[in-house]
Amino acid sequence: MDNTRILIYDGSFNGFLTAVFKAFEERINVADIQRNGQAQNALFSDTEIIFTQMDKAKRVWNGVQNKSNTAIKNIYFAFLSEHKGIELLLYRYIQKLFASQVSVHSDYSDTIVLKISQLAKNVGREKHRMEAFVRFQLTKDAIYFANIEPDFNVLPLISKHFRSRYVDQHWLIYDIKRKYGLYYNLQTVEIVSLNLNEVYANSIHKSDRFLGEEYSYQDLWANYFRSTHIKSRINKKLHTQHIPKRYWKYLSEKKQAV
Repeated sequence: MDNTRILIYDGSFNGFLTAVFKAFEERINVADIQRNGQAQNALFSDTEIIFTQMDKAKRVWNGVQNKSNTAIKNIYFAFLSEHKGIELLLYRYIQKLFASQVSVHSDYSDTIVLKISQLAKNVGREKHRMEAFVRFQLTKDAIYFANIEPDFNVLPLISKHFRSRYVDQHWLIYDIKRKYGLYYNLQTVEIVSLNLNEVYANSIHKSDRFLGEEYSYQDLWANYFRSTHIKSRINKKLHTQHIPKRYWKYLSEKKQAV
């Protein structure tokens, strides 16, 4: 009997790991692993819905981690890249890890290993940029609010940074592309969804949702930023390499350029 199947999971990382466990446990010939709602039937493959089971997901996580800490990090970061077909690519990567007696995470002659490493590196770079470029605005509800629009789903990766840095402040970072955010209530970080009618960029246009003093601080910071620039030493090409223009609309020091 043909055991070729497409595994459908809920879109979560633990759901994906559960699908991997299922595939190994039942020795399934995996045609693809797809998110629920994005699944496409194949002509010669059956589909099976996989329900997330934390114990099974944890077993896969621990198994990979025992092989290599770098590998498990690369898998998680690459998963958050949302690259098309990433699930099947990661499954093949995990197969290689368990089939080899030596570590394969640095074997860049292998096209799958190289691709996963590149995706993980790109996600890591975006993580660091978000940690550097997030600019909060104080709302009238005394919540420090920030919009972000990253190329990759890095919110789960930046939570620890902002929780430790702004431990005594209520803050909310919202990903407008993926329509969810992280809210810190001084004790825990919660996942939230909002119905936003507009993007609250740090622009010259003011919103009545934020305190008037907030815009005074933004003006002060923008003026300081401009006053410290030495025009004769400005290297625009290098500047945009370090701070790509797609981030400018969220930076108070760039508000005049929005």
